[in-house]
Amino acid sequence: MVKRKTAIKIRKVHRYLGIFLGIQFLMWTISGMYFSWTDIDEIHGDQFRQDPVKASAFTSLISPSEVNLEEAIVSVELREIGGKPFYWINDKQLFDAKTGKVKKVISESEALKIAERNMLPELQVKGIERIEQVGSHSEYRGRPLPAYVISYETPKNIKAYVSEKDGAFQTLRHRDWRWFDFLWMTHTMDYEGRDDFNTTVLRAFSLLGLITVLSGFLLWYISSPTIRKIKKRNK
Repeated sequence: MVKRKTAIKIRKVHRYLGIFLGIQFLMWTISGMYFSWTDIDEIHGDQFRQDPVKASAFTSLISPSEVNLEEAIVSVELREIGGKPFYWINDKQLFDAKTGKVKKVISESEALKIAERNMLPELQVKGIERIEQVGSHSEYRGRPLPAYVISYETPKNIKAYVSEKDGAFQTLRHRDWRWFDFLWMTHTMDYEGRDDFNTTVLRAFSLLGLITVLSGFLLWYISSPTIRKIKKRNK
């Protein structure tokens, strides 16, 4: 039989580990339930976007090889910006697809037109601003800067992001996505980039969680009347 003092120590370890880990266990459970009950396409905001985006047709375009580019062309993408065609070449620079002229950045009005092509027509624009930098916890982290942020009149607090350099519609964010992002952070315990499953904190809590569960099984074993009866019977 386990000594009484040993049993008391095991109970204390189990109790204090439970208190220490309880909040994180609760967050893991809540976030897991939220993930299993939500549609990831809705979290991405697909219900606010035009799908598919209507493609435009252009004529009298010059060949991409005619633009004034010092390096060889590796990739070319035709993009519409403000109703005009542009080549996005080598993931570096925009060129007017009719004149070959370099386009350094897009304007605010062009960003609004890009957002208009991608977002549902019934959404009303509330405002637009240009951002040059964001924090590590920003909803626009890890994406090209500078960029334009277009806000919409809606309880969902929808914001669309358009890159200033290449005119690409980057992403949209809304209230449910922000809840998802917060809960995902608590689930992975990666409080910077959100997607690192190998953080020291997560490993430590996982190990302590295992110890807590094992100590619970041990407590059941040393305090179970059934186990005691079996041991007495075998003596």
